[in-house]
Amino acid sequence: MSQNFAIEQHPVRITVLKKHFHGDFVAAYAANPDLWTECKHFAIGQQFEVSGDAPWAMPEGFCGWAWADIQKLVYGMARGGQEMFVTVDRIDCCTDGYRPVIFLLEKVKRET
Repeated sequence: MSQNFAIEQHPVRITVLKKHFHGDFVAAYAANPDLWTECKHFAIGQQFEVSGDAPWAMPEGFCGWAWADIQKLVYGMARGGQEMFVTVDRIDCCTDGYRPVIFLLEKVKRET
């Protein structure tokens, strides 16, 4: 007996909310601390959209390291999970404890 399940497909919007730079950590622990700056890959307010039919695909221009950190949440939202997540500001955010970036993830509402 087989069951047919409808797979939800929702686009997910990713918005850059905030960028941090932990200069005190850089000064204490990084090699060549004078070369470190805040993340220059993203701009605050920058938005990306992930397709509902291919939520595993990293948006063009997105940082691969940051994508590795958030892709599971994006995939879950695209397939019917929560409406919104705000990733927590932690040292492991974006795999970069010196300069983490905080993202807002939102399931895009469909017009009916």
